[in-house]
Amino acid sequence: MKYVVVSGGVISGIGKGVLASSTGMLLKTLGLKVTSIKIDPYMNLDAGTMSPLEHGECFVLDDGGETDLDLGNYERYLGVTLTRDHNITTGKVYSHVIAMERKGDYLGKTVQVVPHLTNAIQDWIERVSRIPVDNSEQEPDVCIIELGGTVGDIESAPFVESLRQFQFRVGRDNFALVHVSLVPVIHEEQKTKPTQAAIKDLRSLGLTPDMIACRCSEKLDLPTIEKIAMFCHVGPEQVVNVHDVASTYHVPLLLLEQGMIDYLGQRLKFSDIKRNSADLEKGARLLENWKSLTTAIDESYDTVQIALVGKYTHLKDSYLSVIKALEHSSMRCRRKLDIVWVEASDLEPKSNETEKQKFHKAWNSLSTSDGILIPGGFGTRGTEGMILAANWAREKNIPFLGVCLGMQVATIEFVRNVLNVKDATSSEFYPEVPEDKQVVVYMPEINKESMGGTMRLGLRPTNFQPGTEWSKIRNLYGNVDSVHERHRHRYEINPKLIPELENHGLIFVGRDETGQRCEIFELKDHPYYVATQYHPEYRSKVLEPSKPFLGFIAAASGVLGDFLTEDATRAVQGKVDF
Repeated sequence: MKYVVVSGGVISGIGKGVLASSTGMLLKTLGLKVTSIKIDPYMNLDAGTMSPLEHGECFVLDDGGETDLDLGNYERYLGVTLTRDHNITTGKVYSHVIAMERKGDYLGKTVQVVPHLTNAIQDWIERVSRIPVDNSEQEPDVCIIELGGTVGDIESAPFVESLRQFQFRVGRDNFALVHVSLVPVIHEEQKTKPTQAAIKDLRSLGLTPDMIACRCSEKLDLPTIEKIAMFCHVGPEQVVNVHDVASTYHVPLLLLEQGMIDYLGQRLKFSDIKRNSADLEKGARLLENWKSLTTAIDESYDTVQIALVGKYTHLKDSYLSVIKALEHSSMRCRRKLDIVWVEASDLEPKSNETEKQKFHKAWNSLSTSDGILIPGGFGTRGTEGMILAANWAREKNIPFLGVCLGMQVATIEFVRNVLNVKDATSSEFYPEVPEDKQVVVYMPEINKESMGGTMRLGLRPTNFQPGTEWSKIRNLYGNVDSVHERHRHRYEINPKLIPELENHGLIFVGRDETGQRCEIFELKDHPYYVATQYHPEYRSKVLEPSKPFLGFIAAASGVLGDFLTEDATRAVQGKVDF
C-alpha cells in the first residue's frame, strides 16, 4: 500500500481537497486503484450536527455516514464509494480509545496521547485504506490522506504526530507528503516568505515535504519557484505551481503538465505495482475522457442561468454537492453555468425600504432565470419564500427541481394553491397545526430526542410506479423499475394526501419499497417540474451527472428532448468506466 498525504499551511481553505482529489484521479489514469481518507481534527463525531453556515455542507455516504464535504470531492473525481470510516475525526478516535480502555484492552496501562491515541490513528488508517471502494472489489493500491486544518494548529497535533510515526511504520518507499501552501501576490510581487515559514513549521514537527504545491492567483515566475526550492530544501521539480485556472476540473491536467505524477511514480516506485492491460486501458480512457471534459468547458459558449433559492446562501459551500451536480450536468449539455444566488427570505414581502430593495432584486433574479432550484435545508426561516418560488416555476412553466426540503415546500405550494387549503404547512414549521393541515409530517420511526445520526440516512431504493412510462425523470434514469439514491431527512409528505394530490395532477412517480413513502413527484404537463425526497446530488460524478440534475439543466437549456430520445437515453444510462 502506497500512501500520499496532503497537508496545508498558511491558511485554511487553501484547496487541499481539490489537490488531493486531482492527484488521486491522475493516479487512476496510471491504472492504479485509489482510495481516500479525510482527517478532520474537530471533536464532533461527524458533520451531522454542524451548521452548514459554519462548516459547509454535510456529505452523506451510501452507508449513511454524515461526513466532511471533501469526501464528496473524492467520490466525484475518483468514481469510488467510500464509507463513514474514511472520515476520521478527533471525536471518533477518542471515543474508540476510551471504549478500548473501558474494556480493559490496555491491561492497566496509563492511556496517553502517545502512544495509545497515535497508534489508534495509524491502525485506523491502515485498516480503512485496504477497504475496496470500486467495482473491482479489490484492495486499493494507493491511499490519498488529506489532513484537514492547518499544520501547527493545536487541534491537529495528534494527527501530525501519528503521520510522523506512520512514515516509519510503512517505510520511505510507501509514504510521500504533498504540502499545499499559499504564495500571495502583493503589489505585483509573488511573496515566498509564508511558504518558507510553513515548511519550517512542518519540518519542526518531523515531516518533510516531498512536493510543495503552491497556490497562487497567477502563474509562478521561475525565480519564485527556484527561491522556494532553495529555502525549503527541495528540488525545483518538487515545486508544483497550482495557479488559478478556468475551473477546478482543469487542475488534474495542470498537475500532469508539471510532471507531478512522474515524480510520485519514481518516489513511491509505482513500477513495482502489478497492473494488467485492462487496468492500463481503463486508465488511458479516463484520461482521454477528462481531457474531452475540459475541452467541452473551454468550448461552451451558451449560458444557462439557474436561480438557486436557499437559506444558507451566505456560504456557498453549504450547497457544494448541488453546485457540483449542476456543473456536471452543464458540462454534459455544453453550457456555461451561471448560478444566481437567491436568499429565500428575500422573496417574502417586506416593509422597510432597505428590505424592499432586496425583495425586488431577488424577484428580478428569479424571474429572469432559465431554471429554479430549491435545495435541502432545515427550519422555518425562508420557507415562505421557497413556496413563492415554487409557485412561480409551476405557473410560469419554468423548469424546476426541488430536493428534500425543496420537494416538501413545492408540495405545500400545490396544496395551498391547487387544492385551496390556504393554511397548509409542515409539522416542522408549525407542529401545533391540526393534522389535516400538515402536508409534511415527522416520520414515525425517527428519534425526536437525539439529533446526531438519527435521520433517514444513506442509500435506499426508489421504485417507479406502474403507468409512469410517460415520466421524464424515469426516462432519464433509463426507464428502469427502480433506482438507489442517498437520503437525509426527518420529514416526509403526508401519505394520507397522496390520492388527492395525484387526482389534481401532482404524480408521485417514485415511492419507497413499501409503496407509501413519496420519493419523486412530477407534473405531467410541464416542461420539467420534478422534485425528489432523496439527495441526487450526492451521487453525481464529474463524468456521470446525476439524472434529475441532468434533466433539469437540459430543460433549462432547451435541449431536454435530445436526452429523451432512445439513443440519447442509452448514452445517458451507460456509466462511465472510472
